[in-house]
Amino acid sequence: MNISEFLKGVNRVAIAGHMHPDGDCIGSCLGLYTYLKENYPDLQLQVYLESPKAEFSFLKGIDAIRTEYDESEIPDLLILNDISSIDRIGVAGACVNKAGKTLCFDHHRTNEAAFTWKFNDPDASSASEVVWRFLDPEKVSKNCAEALYLGIVHDTGVFQYTCTSPETMRVAAALMEKGLEYSRIIDETFYQKTWAQNHMLGVVLADCRLHLDGFVISAVVSRELMRENGIGPKDMDGIVAQMRNTAGVDTAIFIYETEEGAWKVSLRSRKTTDVSVIAKSFGGGGHIRAAGCTVQGDPEGILEEILGKIAAQTESE
Repeated sequence: MNISEFLKGVNRVAIAGHMHPDGDCIGSCLGLYTYLKENYPDLQLQVYLESPKAEFSFLKGIDAIRTEYDESEIPDLLILNDISSIDRIGVAGACVNKAGKTLCFDHHRTNEAAFTWKFNDPDASSASEVVWRFLDPEKVSKNCAEALYLGIVHDTGVFQYTCTSPETMRVAAALMEKGLEYSRIIDETFYQKTWAQNHMLGVVLADCRLHLDGFVISAVVSRELMRENGIGPKDMDGIVAQMRNTAGVDTAIFIYETEEGAWKVSLRSRKTTDVSVIAKSFGGGGHIRAAGCTVQGDPEGILEEILGKIAAQTESE
């Protein structure tokens, strides 16, 4: 099936992703935006996302992003990328009930939302990989390929996570053949960090705690600690993955404050814990080995509840 099938009789298209957009969300949204802009010039296009981080500024279409939704704008078709649940939709949340039709491209096993059309493949590496399946490869430009490749790179951890399949590598190869600077994309958007981010990583790792005989590692970061180190919630990327790399650890729990009393919980596991089940129990979602949620309350209480759920999983095996 091709994206053109959903564009029949459509004049106005809006593209949106989830709150706190990561590389896959931004890559899939801007990749699709660029593809439609270049191949369907008569379409009226809008893309809604929270402000992306500076390292994504090279992507084509980044300047077109709208960070606020004008409720007077009603698209014929709203395309949602990387959306695991309706309450996770970011800037364009109010657009869902206004749009003529909705189309969702996703890869979260916890996605139970209803749309006009939904293509959700939990076995896909990323929403960017799913979007690729609906495009004509001959019409994918270098600019479009850069965005989709970035999305795949970020959700696979540069092809190291278990969500990476032979098909993922074939898609990545097809995108590389468009002439993109793949090593620069990986280095500058995935590995490269500011001094403050690296310093914060060191602070967090030095204060990590082990639980359940070393099976679980955890860290809690308050807004006050972030301010002391000159960074914010957007600078937390990559910390939980590094925590999971600790020898002997299966599951990493990283809890950090996004606003007063609201704590973002990032969960990663290596082989055993199904973190998607835990995240879903708190109203979040994700994948078996990578999931998250936002919880109100006391972080230590949240941590203890999560540890109890992990222990219950291991005991049931």
